[in-house]
Amino acid sequence: MSLHNNPSEAKAYTRRAFTLGSLALASASVVAPAFLQRSAVALEAAMGGRGSTPGVPEDRVLVVLQLSGGNDGLNTVVPFGEAGYYNARPRIAVPEREVLRFGRGADGLGLHPRLADVKAMYDDGLVGVIQGVGYPNPNRSHFKSMDIWHTANTNATGTGWLGRYVDNECAGSPEEDAGRAPSVAIGRTAPLAMQGRQVQPVAFENANLFRWLGEDLHDALAEPHQRLAERAPVRDHAHADGHGHHHAETTADFLVRTALDARISSDLIRNAVAQRPLVEYPRTRLAQQMSMIASMIRAGLKTRVYYVSLGGFDTHAQQGGAQGRHGQLLAEFGGAVRAFYNDLKAQGNDTRVLTVSFSEFGRRVGQNASNGTDHGTAAPMFLFGPMARAGVIGEHPSLRDLEDGDLKHLIDFRSVYAGVLERWMRTDSREVLGRSFRVLPVTRRG
Repeated sequence: MSLHNNPSEAKAYTRRAFTLGSLALASASVVAPAFLQRSAVALEAAMGGRGSTPGVPEDRVLVVLQLSGGNDGLNTVVPFGEAGYYNARPRIAVPEREVLRFGRGADGLGLHPRLADVKAMYDDGLVGVIQGVGYPNPNRSHFKSMDIWHTANTNATGTGWLGRYVDNECAGSPEEDAGRAPSVAIGRTAPLAMQGRQVQPVAFENANLFRWLGEDLHDALAEPHQRLAERAPVRDHAHADGHGHHHAETTADFLVRTALDARISSDLIRNAVAQRPLVEYPRTRLAQQMSMIASMIRAGLKTRVYYVSLGGFDTHAQQGGAQGRHGQLLAEFGGAVRAFYNDLKAQGNDTRVLTVSFSEFGRRVGQNASNGTDHGTAAPMFLFGPMARAGVIGEHPSLRDLEDGDLKHLIDFRSVYAGVLERWMRTDSREVLGRSFRVLPVTRRG
């Protein structure tokens, strides 16, 4: 049902609703009233303007961290206890003496030496390592495999699994309930995983872009916008005439008024992100993005799902063993996550946040002629946070029982999703994933 044609719903959309919800206007991708309508409602909810959805634990936050390019799982979680690992990778294997060993309960396994920050968190019981994650009939195309992970569908079709989660929480009344479980992606565009049918995610790379951009085009546009924003009349979205009939405002009125409020509402999110972190973060791109998420959590935004990614893992050449490009990426990954949880702990929010990290596939067992690795299949996933199920989860895939030179997956990634949905987000995973999957226990308790 259209927002403009339902008087009972329209009454709720006061100037305050649009003031809180219209910062999406600053995005260059805003081109249609329908998009404005969805974004305004979602962002209003993210700023705390709506009540909670019954049965949904709004104190729980999910952060998804994507390692793009196909992270080499064998050099991330190193099976140093198996001779086959070193035989297959004579020039790029991590030397046994440098592996950060898990120790008791995970003999023969450890982490890449550049993952010292993750190892410190692991020792503190804040990390779960899920081994051998993949799916049947694996696809080695970056785009196809990523779409499979994003849609939770091996045909790589449909909406995103997180988008369906948000839609599911808003089922039955998208205009009224949209955004009660909003999602935010840090980046230029929102990933397919977050695309739903009813509620669209918010995406931004730099919070400073959420402001009135007209003055960037010409200085003369700044003062009129300021004057109009301060003097614009307060009007309900729909008003009654002298005969008691309700009239929805026109699309033009809607666009003009929402645009006027964009500058006001943008201050809220920019002020949230502008907070000085409570701990020091590394000077890396990922760390700064994680800092932005921590700041939004600290500011009390009701955003349920955040998404961030780190690229560069397509290591076909000169991958390196303990050092090299792959090691640098792992160090950036570990440093960012550890600082993030140190910040959350200082805020008192660490137990509210579960972080899940994945890559679209692993790499082949054997190195290639360029001292790198080619596209493979199964790989580890990581869970982070005080509520994450700690330790090594599952068996490491065999290096002796391969399929076309690749590791065989032991855990379907949709079982991980089911565990996140059921045990953390407290929703019906079957409704989101389309069918039942084994619910992997990803948390210490439900």
